[in-house]
Amino acid sequence: MEKRTTYHEEQERENILKLREVTATLPPFSKDFFRGRSLTTSAHTRLKYAYDLRIFFQFLISENPAYRGKQITDLKLEDLDRVTAQDLEEYMEYLKAYKPQEGEEYITNGEKGIKRKMSALRTFYAYYFKHEMILNNPTALIDMPKLHQKEIIRLDADEVAALLDFIESCGDQLSPHQRSYYEKTKTRDLAIITLLLGTGIRVSECVGLDVEDVDFRNKGIRVIRKGGNEMIIYFGPEVEDALQNYLAERSAITPLAGHEHALFFSSQRKRINVKTVENLVKKYASRVTTTKKITPHKLRSTYGTALYQETGDIYLVADVLGHKDVNTTKRHYAAMDEMRRKKAATAVHLRED
Repeated sequence: MEKRTTYHEEQERENILKLREVTATLPPFSKDFFRGRSLTTSAHTRLKYAYDLRIFFQFLISENPAYRGKQITDLKLEDLDRVTAQDLEEYMEYLKAYKPQEGEEYITNGEKGIKRKMSALRTFYAYYFKHEMILNNPTALIDMPKLHQKEIIRLDADEVAALLDFIESCGDQLSPHQRSYYEKTKTRDLAIITLLLGTGIRVSECVGLDVEDVDFRNKGIRVIRKGGNEMIIYFGPEVEDALQNYLAERSAITPLAGHEHALFFSSQRKRINVKTVENLVKKYASRVTTTKKITPHKLRSTYGTALYQETGDIYLVADVLGHKDVNTTKRHYAAMDEMRRKKAATAVHLRED
């Protein structure tokens, strides 16, 4: 029997091919770095490194007089060694707003975007410095951008109920044309959003599910987590009902060749993609709340919050959400701990009224 190629494997192959295209636009010496990282990182991670590093090299040749007139592919390792800590501080300022090419729109980065690009550059320099291919590592001399903790955006319990109710019954509020499309996708959309809310899986994990990954006997789904690790995530009755209803409709769909195993189909009978799921979540959630920008990741936060409130077990939440480091989970849910501590102040009465 021929081995089935999983969505994760397909994505890895596509990213490898894309990575080859992008690295061809970088200095030739950078291939050593990507080869060295290939055993410890996914192609997706290396591709993000490549995009971020290309921005750095574009900065050098466009903003630094020492490199002006050169092409990125002309740069040598000795050019890397000439970069100073002051150059990198200027680069961080450049990242706040820059034009990739003359005449193009400005691209802006917030704290998170700047830190990610600087982390990629630090990893890049560390590789060559460790292998004694350069003499200096200026990335070790600068402070990394500080991230300010943002409030977790999530749906409240009544908003979750309102969202699911709206998906089930919003047809009466639509035009005939809108209602026709809604009826075709309602059961699928309800299954996707119920699954996201009921398991906390990532949107990439959701679209990567094959129909064979659903096990109703044990009430679990097999997901491929970041880094390629497999994990069984268990679901409750509401998720089971939504999936069963969708699968009954799915059985009548004839998918396009190559998409037969996908759990969720698009309107084109292909595996649904991340952008489609993001759009449908935005579409429905905007009718329930206008003050919260709800994305699939916010549905994940909603699940994590509910699980933590029910169990108080931060390690369980970290495990189910697939966080490699529990400190990541603690940072996200620190505000909830603060609320619990405030309640403790009034929980004990020293004198009876």
